[in-house]
Amino acid sequence: MVATPEKHLHSVPAPAASSDRVAVLLMGYGEVESYEDFANYNEQALNLLTAKFAPVPTWIYPPLAQLLAMFDLHEWNHQHGNFISPHNAIFEQQRAGIEKHLQERWGDRVQVFKAFNFCAPFLPEQVLSEIKAQGFDKLLIYPLLVVDSIFTSGIAVEQVNAALAKLGDSSEHWVKGQRYIPSFYNEPAYLDLLAAMVEEKVRADLAVAHLPSQTGIILMNHGCPMKAKGFTSGIDESQALFERTRERLINKYPLISVGWLNHDTPLIDWTQPDVTQASKNLMALGATALVFMPIGFATENHETLLDVDHIIHALRRKRPDVTYVQMPCVNEHPEFVKMAADWANPQIEALFAEQALSVAPGRAAELAAHQAVHHHHHDGHHHHGHHHDGHGHHH
Repeated sequence: MVATPEKHLHSVPAPAASSDRVAVLLMGYGEVESYEDFANYNEQALNLLTAKFAPVPTWIYPPLAQLLAMFDLHEWNHQHGNFISPHNAIFEQQRAGIEKHLQERWGDRVQVFKAFNFCAPFLPEQVLSEIKAQGFDKLLIYPLLVVDSIFTSGIAVEQVNAALAKLGDSSEHWVKGQRYIPSFYNEPAYLDLLAAMVEEKVRADLAVAHLPSQTGIILMNHGCPMKAKGFTSGIDESQALFERTRERLINKYPLISVGWLNHDTPLIDWTQPDVTQASKNLMALGATALVFMPIGFATENHETLLDVDHIIHALRRKRPDVTYVQMPCVNEHPEFVKMAADWANPQIEALFAEQALSVAPGRAAELAAHQAVHHHHHDGHHHHGHHHDGHGHHH
């Protein structure tokens, strides 16, 4: 008779232990796969990106997005036969591969979810509500597509915060732990892989006909606005990424330039040189072959595919004597997938080891109000004292 409640007591903590799970939220842009969605995609992209650095009023976004979509349709239809970006499929392979590595170590206490900044049904809000429904209580935010800092990755955080604000309960927040991986611009394994890919390609395709000093290498970064309303725009990280990759190649191949893939929006000063200018610079120095290697993107997307393709076409018209080689991003390269999982391990370990957070969103307003009252009171004293001093001084 007495044994029953005791047995019951023992089984109580079990659900708590099993709810101690980490959801890894892998974040990319996502790319629309039908033209119909393009205007909407553009509008969201403009809202999130351009708003941070352009003096553009918001009412402009919808008509501008429509206009851009018209240009895109022209570009995709006529020049690429209804091109469908492989981005989403590659991103899924990256997700599955990273999850496989992580589960070898952590079992199903860790799961990897993907969220796309601009594409339903994988918008951060949709994915986070799924993560919540599945009973995860710890979250590792992991932007994967663009290898820069706080700016592009910051959009990921912005969207996660907006989603969490909607999904929060005022009494106690369901998220008990949070970690973030900002970028891997300085990870030696990534830098080594980039350099190795370039060297392999040059050996296989170019070494037979071009001297190392005639082999130009353009390392392509995600373009950055020079001023971003005080946001850290990723220039420092991208620049460091370029310098560190160049260091690994420069002794063999002297002609190396950064090439920024800019979105040439009016009124905005972009990073220089862009890929076209970088190519012309290297040809002026005697390059007879050019290798275009994306280093600032981990996943193929329409910038690395279409934009670079267009740039090469335009260059080839003027200089048909030069050999042009377009390289892929690291994509689902087995080495990359493994290192991406390795970078997540210490954060997952920390999440399991940390004391659970206990956040009551309902208290935020109360604390702010309390602070405002206190601050007002303090200000009153300050003014009073100041006035008194002034008065004394006057005498």
